[in-house]
Formats: sequence, structure tokens, C-alpha cells
Amino acid sequence: MNLLSVAILAAGKGKRMYSRLPKVLHKIGGAPMLSRVVATARTLKPAKLVIVYGHGGEQVRETLRDADLGWALQAEQLGTGHALKMALSELPADGHTLVLYGDVPLTRADTLSELVALAGDEVALLTDTLANPSGYGRIVRGSDGAIAAIVEDKDCSAEQREITEINTGMLVLPNRHLARWLEELKNGNAQGEYYLTDVIALAVRDGVRVHGMKVADSWQAAGVNNKVQLAELERILQLNQAHELLVNGVGLADPARIDIRGTLSHGQDVLIDVGCVFEGQVELGEGVEIGAYCVLKNVRVAAGSKIAPYSHLEDAVVGEACRIGPYARLRPGAELAAHVHVGNFVEIKKSVVGEGSKVNHLSYIGDTDIGSQVNVGAGTVTCNYDGVNKFRTVIGDNVFVGSGSMLVAPVTLEAGATIAAGSVISKTAPAGQLTVARARQTSIPGWKRPQKKS
Repeated sequence: MNLLSVAILAAGKGKRMYSRLPKVLHKIGGAPMLSRVVATARTLKPAKLVIVYGHGGEQVRETLRDADLGWALQAEQLGTGHALKMALSELPADGHTLVLYGDVPLTRADTLSELVALAGDEVALLTDTLANPSGYGRIVRGSDGAIAAIVEDKDCSAEQREITEINTGMLVLPNRHLARWLEELKNGNAQGEYYLTDVIALAVRDGVRVHGMKVADSWQAAGVNNKVQLAELERILQLNQAHELLVNGVGLADPARIDIRGTLSHGQDVLIDVGCVFEGQVELGEGVEIGAYCVLKNVRVAAGSKIAPYSHLEDAVVGEACRIGPYARLRPGAELAAHVHVGNFVEIKKSVVGEGSKVNHLSYIGDTDIGSQVNVGAGTVTCNYDGVNKFRTVIGDNVFVGSGSMLVAPVTLEAGATIAAGSVISKTAPAGQLTVARARQTSIPGWKRPQKKS
């Protein structure tokens, strides 16, 4: 078909959300609803993509700052017809316009492509079939199958109330008629608003065929008016994503207990236990296992690595065949080579850990370069912050750090150095030597603990 434009109506306040945040910016699957609608619209490669905004104004525009977006302000919310009219100056005079809604986040791209193709040079309307259509405008079709009218629920005859096909509001309109039809809309209704659905009657009057296409799944056309509906759609989205993972070979302990708030790519034979959350862009290599209740955000995990339960990884890279957790935390800038072990209650930030090295217990590693085959004992802390500036610690290959050691940066432990347990290291530890830095043990006879006064 000819030139396609997309107009997304996103000006509503969303009173029933009970929030200062504009309705279309509430998140589903980790992204604002409006962002999801825009992303889906972009798959159609429209010549023009216009967002009609109103409530929340600059907050909405600030959230979606992409240069390819056009913006139209609806200062007063006077109905969907009025909203589209505000976008006319941004739309070309020819081609078609697909109308979408910023609070209908789960419509599939292939559904919209089919709707656009169905319109041809005429009008196409997406409809749904509900077991209980009460409250919705009914679709009345002519003998030829074309849509003849949309009758609002309160205006239906007894016969029309039996119709289960309802209007979703998503439609494709020919731009050559658009300005005239929008100008002819009236607001003589209980809400005093200009309804876009009234365009259907004008199209029928002008002999323009209105094609109706029933949506495959009701959730694709479901809008969000309150947080109950938002939560319902969130579950549907997560179950859909879980189903796709299962179809593609990922093992899920329970498809109902996984949350993907971004993108999750994977190799073969990946296993994911219950309660895991994936945010941003996460990549899991072949044979990766994720234990229960882990959180991964913008993380790459190479083949064969295992993340034990309750571990949190953010902006980190994990090499092949690593063992992480349980209760481990990899903060931004953590980069682990192959065969690294990071154990329980270990935190690593902005550090590189070389191949085969181990930090297994109760330690903090920050701003550190660790070589290969290093053993960091329990309770070791890299003291990287002096209250103003951060400093780096450098640990060479084959270093052994005894438990309870404090490494005061900037400091270097040369290759093969051994640090005695309980040491405070603030100077270079020479290669191949044992370095001990702790006070001589002293016992004071006759010393008594202080007692509380009665």
C-alpha cells in the first residue's frame, strides 16, 4: 500500500492510576507503555510517527527523546477525535494513518501489519469478540461483511446487545479524507467529547468501505485504566515471554515465576530456576544455569557458568565455566575471566578477575585488577576509598591472600606473593615472598572489662 503514518494518542491523565506519573509512562515489562507502543509501530517502518501528548507534557517528551518522533500537543483532552485532529499538521496529505493508543501496550506487530494491508485504499478497524461485551461499542456489519456502524452500548437495541464483536479503537484511515472527517465530528454526547469512532459513520456515508479485522487475542487490544489492569497485562506479557523461551529450548522451573524486563538472549541448554528477574540486555551462553531468585541486569554470562541462588549481577561480564554465589553481588564494571569462583556474600565492583581465581567468602573487591590463579581468603577487603578519591589495587598471578586481610589502595601484590592472614597491606608485597603486616599479639594480665554502673 501507499505511504503509512502512525499517530499514537497518549494525552490522557489516567485518573484511576492514582499517580503523579502520566499513565502512558507506567511500566510494563520494564519499559513505559508508550515506549512499547512506539517500538511496535517502528517495525512497520512508517514515513511519519506522531505522538499526541497532553497530560504530563514535557515529562512524556523527555522520556522519548528520539529524533524521528513528531509531537502534537492536545492541551485540552476533548476526546479521541479531537486528539487526532491535533496531529493533522504533522501528517502528510496522502497515504494512510494508523491510529494507536499509548495505553494499549501489547498489540503485536504482525497484527498491525495485517490491519494495514487489509485497509488497502479504504478503512480498516481492529475489533475483538468478548463473551461479555457490556459497556463496549458493538460492531454492526452489513450483508457484505463490511462494517456498517458502531453502536454505543447505551444506544443498542435488544438485538444489537446480543452482538459480541466490539470496537477496539485501533484503525487505519485514508489521509485524503482525514481532515474533512475530523472537522465534521460533533460532541453532542454525554461526555461532550469528539469521538474518533464517529468517523466510521462518515466513511460509510461517503461510500468508503470499512473493513473489520478481529484480533486473535483480546490482550492485544486491552488498554490500561488502572493498576489492576496493568498488573494483569504484565502477567500476560511475562507468560508470553516465558512460553517463547520454552519453545526455543530454555528450561524454566516454573513459567509463571520469571520476569523479563528487557531482552534475554540465550544459547542451548540454559536452565532458569524460579523467581529470577532479567533487566536490560542479558545474554546467557550455552549450558548456563541460573539459580532461584537471582537478578541479572545488563549482564553477559558465557557458556557453562552457574549462578547460584539469590545472586545479583549488574553491568557485569562473566566468563566461561564460572561459579557465582549463592548471595554474591557483581556490581557495574565487574569482569570475570573463565573458571572464576565468586562465593557467598562476596561483592565485586569495577574489577577484573583473571582466569581460575577464587574469591569465595565474605569479601569486598573494588577497583582491583586480579591476575590468574589467585586465591583471596575469607573476609578480605580492598580498601579503595579514602573518603574523597578511589584508588586501585593490583594483584598479580598466583597470589595467595590470607583471610581477614585489608589491602589499602593504591597497593600492589606482586606475582606469587603470599599475604599472611590478618595483615593490613599498604605497601608493595614482593613477588614470591610471605608478607606479614599485623601487630604482635599481646596479653595483659589483670585487665578487666568495663562494667555498667548500677
